[in-house]
Amino acid sequence: MKAKFSFEVFPPKQTMPVEVIYKTLEELSDIKPDFISVTCGAGGSSANAGGRMIEVADAIQNKYHRKAVAHMPCINLSKNDVSEMLKELDKRGIDSILALRGDKVPGIEPKKEFIHAVDLISFIRRETGDKFKIYAACYPEGHTESNDFDEDINFLKQKVDAGVDGLISQLFFDNNFFFYFIEKIRRAGINVPVEAGIMPVTNKKQIEKMVNICGASLPVKFRKILDKYGDNPDALKDAGIIYASEQIADLLARDADGIHLYVMNNVYVAHKIDDAIKNLL
Repeated sequence: MKAKFSFEVFPPKQTMPVEVIYKTLEELSDIKPDFISVTCGAGGSSANAGGRMIEVADAIQNKYHRKAVAHMPCINLSKNDVSEMLKELDKRGIDSILALRGDKVPGIEPKKEFIHAVDLISFIRRETGDKFKIYAACYPEGHTESNDFDEDINFLKQKVDAGVDGLISQLFFDNNFFFYFIEKIRRAGINVPVEAGIMPVTNKKQIEKMVNICGASLPVKFRKILDKYGDNPDALKDAGIIYASEQIADLLARDADGIHLYVMNNVYVAHKIDDAIKNLL
C-alpha cells in the first residue's frame, strides 16, 4: 500500500482575514497530499479558536478539494463546545479529526470536562459512532509528562482502544527513536497506521523552541547543521530541507506508514521536500 503524505498548517491570527491563507492552501493542494491538517493556532484550545480552524478546514475540503483533518484540543472545551464543533464539521463535510488534549494556556483555567485526549475520543465515539475518522498524537521519545516510556505506551493503547483510526507522531530528528517506538507499540497490540511527523528546519530559534516544548532529541549530525548554518538563514533552510528529505527517504525505505510534514505554512519548503521524495511515494 502506498505511504501517505500529508501536511499540517495553522490558521491566520484572529485579527487577520481567513483569506490570507488561501494562496498557501492552493499551492499545498497542488502537491496533492493525502490530507492537510489544520491546528487551532496559538492559544488554540478554545471554542473561539476552533471557529477559525473550521473556516480553514472548510477551505481545504471544499475550496481546494483536499481532505481536511481538524485539530480538536479539548483541555479548554466543554462537552457542549465539542458537540457544536462536531455538528459544524459534519455540516461542512469534514469527517476527520485529530483529537488532542492540548497545551495549557497561561491565564486560562482548564474546563476539566476533558482531562485527557482519551476522554475526548470516547466522547466523540459515543456521540457520533463511526461518522468521524479519529487520529491521535503519539510520541516516539515519550510524552514529556509521562513518568516513563512504558507508561506513555499504556496511555496510547487506551486512546487507540477508545476508537482511534490512525496516529500522527510528534516531530523527531533521529529515525532510530521512531522505529524503536513502532516496535514497542506493535508488541503492545497497537496496530493502527502511524504517520511519522517531520519538521524541516528553517529557523534555529524556532526549532530550539519546539524542541524545548516537545522534548525531541537533537542528533550530533543535526546539531552540527544548526551550529554551522544557524546564522545563515538561507543555508540553514537548504540544509534543513536536505536533512528532512534524507530522514523521509530512510523512513519510507523502512516501510513507515506515512509522512506528516510540519510545514509551518511554508510553501517553498513543502515543494522542495515534495520534489526530493516524489518518486518514493
